[in-house]
Amino acid sequence: MKSYNEGSAANDEFQTANTGLHPGGRVRDLVGHRLQMPALPSHSKARPELNQLIRDNLVPGSLLLVEAPAGYGKTHALVSALSGDDSGIDRTRWITLNPGDNAPSRFLTLLASALDQPDPAVSGNQNGGTFEDYLAFMLVAKSRDVTAREVLVIDNVHHLTNPSVTGLLGQLVANLPDGMAIAFCSRLPVSLENHTLEQDGQHRWLGQDQLEFSRSETFEFFRDVESSSLITSVAIDSLYTMTEGWPTPLVLYRRELLRSPERTPLQENPFIDRFIKDAVLAQITPTQLSSLRAMAELDSCSDELFMALEPTLPDAGLTPSSAFERGLPFRQVAGRGRWFRLNPLLQAWLQTPTMSGYTTRMLLASRWFAYRNQFPEALKYALLSGDHEEVIQIASEGTESLLLGQDTASLLILRKSLPNHLLDRSARLRIVYGWVHAIGGQFRQARQLLEGFSTEDQAQQEARILALKAFILRGEGYVMPALEMADQALAIGGLSPQAELVTQIVRSSALCAAARFHDAREANKVAARLAREAGDSGSEALSVYGHARIELGKGALGYAEQLLRTGLDTAMNELSRPARIGETRLQLNLVLVLWHQGRLHEVDRLLVASTRHAEKTRDLGLLLAMAVRVLMCKAQGRMEDAFVWIGRAERTMHAWQVDEALYLPVLEALKASCWLASGQMESALHALEKIEPYRSQGCVPELFPSMPGLLECLRVRVDIAGGELVRARHHLESITRSYGDFLPWGLQLHTGLLEVLILMEEKGPAAARKQLETVVQQAEGEHFISPFAELRDELAPVMEKSFHYLPDTDFTRALGHLFGCETVAGAAAPLAEPISDREQGVLELIAQGLSNQDIADRLHISLHTVKTHARRINAKLGVKSRTQAIVRAREVGLL
Repeated sequence: MKSYNEGSAANDEFQTANTGLHPGGRVRDLVGHRLQMPALPSHSKARPELNQLIRDNLVPGSLLLVEAPAGYGKTHALVSALSGDDSGIDRTRWITLNPGDNAPSRFLTLLASALDQPDPAVSGNQNGGTFEDYLAFMLVAKSRDVTAREVLVIDNVHHLTNPSVTGLLGQLVANLPDGMAIAFCSRLPVSLENHTLEQDGQHRWLGQDQLEFSRSETFEFFRDVESSSLITSVAIDSLYTMTEGWPTPLVLYRRELLRSPERTPLQENPFIDRFIKDAVLAQITPTQLSSLRAMAELDSCSDELFMALEPTLPDAGLTPSSAFERGLPFRQVAGRGRWFRLNPLLQAWLQTPTMSGYTTRMLLASRWFAYRNQFPEALKYALLSGDHEEVIQIASEGTESLLLGQDTASLLILRKSLPNHLLDRSARLRIVYGWVHAIGGQFRQARQLLEGFSTEDQAQQEARILALKAFILRGEGYVMPALEMADQALAIGGLSPQAELVTQIVRSSALCAAARFHDAREANKVAARLAREAGDSGSEALSVYGHARIELGKGALGYAEQLLRTGLDTAMNELSRPARIGETRLQLNLVLVLWHQGRLHEVDRLLVASTRHAEKTRDLGLLLAMAVRVLMCKAQGRMEDAFVWIGRAERTMHAWQVDEALYLPVLEALKASCWLASGQMESALHALEKIEPYRSQGCVPELFPSMPGLLECLRVRVDIAGGELVRARHHLESITRSYGDFLPWGLQLHTGLLEVLILMEEKGPAAARKQLETVVQQAEGEHFISPFAELRDELAPVMEKSFHYLPDTDFTRALGHLFGCETVAGAAAPLAEPISDREQGVLELIAQGLSNQDIADRLHISLHTVKTHARRINAKLGVKSRTQAIVRAREVGLL
């Protein structure tokens, strides 16, 4: 152990740093500005949730490690959380480190200054103790002074690499004075040998996931420049996708928008370019930069894969794992062990210009994956290499594996590369690529590949052709024809396990759309068994997705969420896996469950990941993701953004050459709903007219099994808005008749709320309130709030009059938040005995000033009956006169 006055060090590398003593007074004068909390920039975005998260983690006696790459706002986040009278912190002590502080004497001098303790450069020379002795002495002395809640922040901890200094850090953390919390800010992992705090739960950690802007925060940050027409919501969404919420690039880009209206791609912005060079890659050598550029050519990379590419590089100066550990903007790929991917902005920056040897590296990557039977990944990089012979070889060897891999994007690219003669001479390959087009929503092209078979091929492949036709029919929304075709294919037999599995999934989907949930579950059980027998986790994920869809139709949101999370955990634990549509569908249906339960913050975060995955694999589930975005915007009153998302979905489906039958009914229904919410009745009717051919044919989109019922509900809403109550009730009753005993639970709630609206017009608030209470009670068990959100504008008047009658539960409080009907202290208590429908009618006429005789004539009842009703009304309201009855009735929301 080194004495404070000795010139020796435990580690010779740091001997010079460990020996020098600095005159205390001069050091205090020179570094005084680094012992002050930095000021927040004027453009900083308020982040109250992050502030509260930081404050909650700054518990006395605990360490909060704020660790993230450059540009994630670590310092600003702490300053924001610790500033202001509402922080709950009595005093903040701050140390900002630089590379010159990497010596124990220097570090102790700074620490002593921050903690108002004697200078070690003076007292240390007199007592001859060690650095550790002096720190212990200082902490004991400080513990006597801490009388309030204090926080010590040490910023830029990544500058401390001297073992003697990091040892002092560990000692400081392990012996914090009572009442004091400590926070470290670092770009690099901070390793402390003492794990007691971790075991006691007092070592807290915040990383880039918590510091990055969420999608909603990004939109809010750009709201003012969007309102000034300097940027569109589409561009903001693109910025978020490219940065993944990396704060500094977003701040720099916004600043440039305000300075100059000319926009450049994010990675080409000169200020962002300078930030990446000077802050992110400041310590990277040219050789290491070449390694990073090679990693940027791949979607994700492991050390093993990178080493396979090493022959094409001058010198592999950096591996993916070491780059991650150096605090660069890398992320670990969930469920794949030590696989990493770059932040998309840094990846795009590194990819320009293309580095020599690119095609060779892509070919090596393709063969690396092919050797491990990961055919979708092998195909992707073979296509990037431009080696058509390699592409055809992979297609010939692994067509079934490619199909099961469910990477639609690579399969459709491959389709363009395949020579026509290869398809012409192989009936089997034509059917496989018929599946490829069908999975991609290109039903016409899929049908074309099923034409012109020879008689022999037609007979041999009959079951497979029928199975594919069943899949196409289901995709086009024809439920019963798809079910019949699937049953024929299974009856003929001879299907491969994969084809039989998909056919059972088609049956399950069709039966679920027909609300025959028991039969759908039986078909799904068979599909799950086939997936397990085949060892195909991708298809097993699809079977879990099918099971969750059934539970969703039954309204069992909690059970559906459990199934989906279990399926996602299973997929994540598979160590080596390509992107699969099954996994994306699990994510998207979890999004749907969360949306139904009003958990919008979780929806927002999960949608970002699932949307990116769907775009990458060209999964038609992207349509569902965009539909949820539309519904979220509409529920929040952001109608312009809702229509922007509809436009994006429409353009994407066009670009992907998806048949209109798959997406047009969905998008037109969303338009009708948005137009209705905007009060544009004529436009809503026009949208419904465009859907009419699909509705009359009974089409049920595969991704939206409740669509027919919801379309009928839209018709009812249009009728109510137009004052056509008789027609509205007729349409509402036709919905329940058409489904019989198989009405999906979400649709039951929807129709129940439409009944509330009709009763409000027909019989008044009392009757509407009773029906509303019934629907609330039904929805409460699963916290099924989405139908209320969809009908928020129409239900608002009823909810305003009825909210205080509802019991105080988590669900009703959520409804209160949705409708702005929070319980007000001192509000009138509900009646002990409710007013009957007939009494409500009499009460409303009394409020209009009619005499008892006039009321009798209006309602065609006797005068005696009117007086009897009036006495009962007064008794129930606890009043003695007509005037008092009117006042009291208004207090409790009856008028």
